[in-house]
Amino acid sequence: MPVPTSATPGFAGSPESRRAELRARRTLPCPAEYTTRGRLIHGPTPPGGSTPSDRTGDLSPDEVAELAQLIADGRLRRHAVELPARLRARSWTSVEQVLFELERRLGWTPAGWKVGAASMEVRRAENIPSPSPGRIFSRTVFDSPAALEPELFVNYRLCECEFAFELGADFPVRDEPYSEDEVRAGIATLAPVIEIGDSVFTDWYSLSGYFGGMYDNGGSAALVVGPHTVDWASIDLPNAGLDLYLNGYYIKSGTGVEAMGHPITSLTWLLNWVRERGRPVRRGEIVSTGTCTAHCFVARGDLVSVDFGELGLVEAHFA
Repeated sequence: MPVPTSATPGFAGSPESRRAELRARRTLPCPAEYTTRGRLIHGPTPPGGSTPSDRTGDLSPDEVAELAQLIADGRLRRHAVELPARLRARSWTSVEQVLFELERRLGWTPAGWKVGAASMEVRRAENIPSPSPGRIFSRTVFDSPAALEPELFVNYRLCECEFAFELGADFPVRDEPYSEDEVRAGIATLAPVIEIGDSVFTDWYSLSGYFGGMYDNGGSAALVVGPHTVDWASIDLPNAGLDLYLNGYYIKSGTGVEAMGHPITSLTWLLNWVRERGRPVRRGEIVSTGTCTAHCFVARGDLVSVDFGELGLVEAHFA
């Protein structure tokens, strides 16, 4: 299957013809350098191999500001960051504080939220106790098929195949939690997406030892959005399947059950997490509910194609 280059204006053929070609290639043997995690370019630490940092206490306000500025500088100037040992605090309270402070310092227009580590497989690989949120920004959302420029990333291009929802109602701050029925009623559309993770910190699977990926906006760097479906309610989302291809070679499959058992459950968790922190989620925002295929690391020049069956094809080319 031909891989687009930076000089290629778009993707050849219709989504239907490209998907048919992918399915015809599904049984072809992969190149030796491809694994179920894509390319093995995540750094020396293996999945689940992080070493927890000694510090478990919260960061001080000054340390929160310092850490957020380090990440913002790395992201805005596109350079790797080495986090001083004194700031490596395994504190979820500090993660939340840095997340909001980082958003303020970046100054980018928000477009929604993402759920990281929604699946148990990812939580085990990253050695973390809970899902983690992240902000989606307007400047990092692209329609499929998308050509993604190098300026979006610092160290990684980590592809995760997910189900996302565009909200058709506001979810204001209130005391009582939102129920899944209320959340369902507030959904406008469902879309298949590829969420691309990155971090200013190096050695991906070591980051969870000090919650580095969580501090760095939950690892969120870009979102490629496929076709929107209005009549989604009858779809059996926990069993909805998808197939991931790298440069036309089949890598692995997943189902919606990996997102906390049901993507609606993951969406409800996120809306209540935001509500508990005194923030509304607005109509028109998009929420991506967590990977259903765990991790797939890719490199510049790669083409990632995800066949979501009846929901359509999502593709991202990394220029």
